[in-house]
Amino acid sequence: MLISSSAHIARGSVIEPGAVIGAQVYIGPFCVITAGVEIGEGTVIASHVVINGQTRIGRNNSIGRYSSIGEVNQDLKYAGEATDVVIGDRNHIGEKATIHRGTVQGRGRTAIGHDNRILNSVHIGHDCVIGNGTLIGNNSGLAGHVELDDAVQIGVMCAIHQFCILGAYAQIADRSGVVQDVPPFVCASGNHALPTGFNQSAVAFLAADIQQQQEIRTFYDRIYHLAMPFDEAKKEAARLAIHYPLLRLFDQFFSRSTRGIIR
Repeated sequence: MLISSSAHIARGSVIEPGAVIGAQVYIGPFCVITAGVEIGEGTVIASHVVINGQTRIGRNNSIGRYSSIGEVNQDLKYAGEATDVVIGDRNHIGEKATIHRGTVQGRGRTAIGHDNRILNSVHIGHDCVIGNGTLIGNNSGLAGHVELDDAVQIGVMCAIHQFCILGAYAQIADRSGVVQDVPPFVCASGNHALPTGFNQSAVAFLAADIQQQQEIRTFYDRIYHLAMPFDEAKKEAARLAIHYPLLRLFDQFFSRSTRGIIR
């Protein structure tokens, strides 16, 4: 057990031998931190939190009451293999959140990047990959193997089907169920979620030059107003990505998409 002298651990919490607790970490009352967990500098953990397994948490995160991180996943094939959870820096994780470790059949890891806001009672299933700057609303759930690219926004009480990919800057409205992949910048709503428009308020879109903005709008129109076939969309995205940096988001998305896109 390695605990920084500047860490604060409240009375009633249990830190097992083998855990690593960084400088200025605060751990509230009645928490359980098991062997193999590493918690980075400045992270604040509220009361009644359980962190176990091979879990690495970066710097300056906040984790809400009654959350469970690194728990055994719900995949029936899981047999105790040494899989893990890795969380980056400056993430806000709300109360009663659950984040499960990966599986050897998947990536072996559940990974969360930096600067994400994961609100109360959110579930993140095994082998999920979450980028940077995302928002996941209260009571929403990600099934196993879901991928969220940077700056995705998911509303409250949403369900994302296993193996779905949500492209960068996609927006999912409250109470939606997503069962296919959602391309970058696309807004979607309903159960099953359907496209409702284009995210023109995305920071990256607003920062782009007029030509890039027009190319993205045109590409969206071809997919959703002119019903461009999926294979053609992949080729067009690859062609445009050579000249327009933001179109690379579409190219990267289509190269990974296997479930088909929402229409």
